[in-house]
Amino acid sequence: MFSQYQQQCEEFIVANMKTDLAHDLLHVKRVVALATQIAKGEQAELNVVLPAAWLHDCLSYPKNHALRSLSSLHAADKAIIFLRSIDYPEQYLLAIHHAISAHSVSGGLVADTLEAKIVQDADRLDALGAIGIARCIQVSSQLQRPLYSPEDAFAVDREVDDQRFTIDHFYKKLLTLAASMNTELGKEIALQRTRFMESYLKQLALEV
Repeated sequence: MFSQYQQQCEEFIVANMKTDLAHDLLHVKRVVALATQIAKGEQAELNVVLPAAWLHDCLSYPKNHALRSLSSLHAADKAIIFLRSIDYPEQYLLAIHHAISAHSVSGGLVADTLEAKIVQDADRLDALGAIGIARCIQVSSQLQRPLYSPEDAFAVDREVDDQRFTIDHFYKKLLTLAASMNTELGKEIALQRTRFMESYLKQLALEV
């Protein structure tokens, strides 16, 4: 059923996603693909998972914005207003709202449904692997953060500070995501992508 609404969701995202280079239409499409793959394996409700995946970042405050922690909740509110405007079936809206509002780490909400857990996994997976490395550097470049500390690149003898250094974000957040995955397929993909990121850090250590 959702296929008839997909074009409208994509057009809405193109018109409304205005944050940083790492949160663009390409990010959304990757999350949708991952969410679809996981949802089919888990036999989840695609009429909830797919609109939630498409619209999860329809509003996203910048990383250094005072309202950053409210991005997912405000995105959920905005998504529901839009879905009602295109007459999306009301029976799915509450579950979609929860799936969007619970997807973000910074939002602090617990994903209580299978569909919410799948959207959360899909979004977190896109922060890992080769794509995750590229996205992390994109955001840090916009914030004008250097790649690493010249004195202690890998935070061996200092506190991790991802507000100052790009590589610190790997240790602060990215390398911990695999342990937070909800689904078996999410865990499997996350571990593979995390291993790639660890190999990147080992190679980087040889070059700096």
